[in-house]
Amino acid sequence: MQFQHVAIAGLAHIDAPRRLSSEEINLRLKPTLDRLGIRTDVLGDIAGIHARRLWDGDVLASDAATLAAVKALADSGIDPDRVGLLVNTSVSRDYLEPSTASIVSGNLGLADTCQNFDVANACLAFINGMDIASRMIECGEIDYALVVDGETADLAYEKTLERLTSANCTEADFRNELATLTLGSGAAAMVLARAELAPGAPRYKGGVTRAATEWNKLCRGNLDGMVTDTRMLLIEGIKLAQKTFAVARHKLGWVAEELDEFVIHQVSKVHTAAFTKAMGIDPKKVLTIFGEHGNIGPASVPIVLSKLREMGRLKKGDRVALLGIGSGLNCSMAEVVW
Repeated sequence: MQFQHVAIAGLAHIDAPRRLSSEEINLRLKPTLDRLGIRTDVLGDIAGIHARRLWDGDVLASDAATLAAVKALADSGIDPDRVGLLVNTSVSRDYLEPSTASIVSGNLGLADTCQNFDVANACLAFINGMDIASRMIECGEIDYALVVDGETADLAYEKTLERLTSANCTEADFRNELATLTLGSGAAAMVLARAELAPGAPRYKGGVTRAATEWNKLCRGNLDGMVTDTRMLLIEGIKLAQKTFAVARHKLGWVAEELDEFVIHQVSKVHTAAFTKAMGIDPKKVLTIFGEHGNIGPASVPIVLSKLREMGRLKKGDRVALLGIGSGLNCSMAEVVW
């Protein structure tokens, strides 16, 4: 879907406050590493993740999403009563029911006319949420939408480290669960608007999506951990990304050299290097945050976009590509014109 009348009226991110270094994790894992004869610093040297952020205290996904939403609404300058849709896209969630979206909506005191629901699609959910909201704006059903995401990796770290430090942990267990220790916590929110109501604001042009769902078993996660075939996930993910990028060239007129910034879902050093090489992307056009923040799931793309703006790297007219691969496998690529 491509949109003619959708603008980004507000954007914000929240960095979780507590820094957990890979050195601290490796120190805790040392008995297991020594027992299994693992000498390589997989987290730091191979994945390139030297730290990640966690929350202080008992912070729920809805708490984190609410913090980002308040900031994004303030950035947009609109009255919260005018929001016609709230979409929560977090992998993390407070409960199976009610929806985390309903809790965020209640926290914000949004109007009873505001639809609210969760969208779950691993690391692609935020872009999916943007697309759903943009369709409703484009057809005139609503004027404003709020897309939020709050990720809380704290429980996953606690339980995964318990399992990996157990005397029963095997090399296969260690390999399958290590990717969990690349996750990070954080939050992001975006206010989308009918373009005429936000003159001069960046435009969301929409994008393309492709699936390779025969690979849905490569990464399976619960709130307390995740099992991942990192090698096959990388191989098949890049194949799907190349296919999706080819469609973006045709449908969106993309030429890698003509795009100004590439906001790539943040996974690891290996993933980013493989992704940029396969797509012919200049690494200088890719802001990476995984080294200090890890993989923040679907919040990753809007957080990087928000940080680019904060750094002053985005200027009027810049074409910004949003690119992500989510376990499933699914891939989405979209464009923002600043």
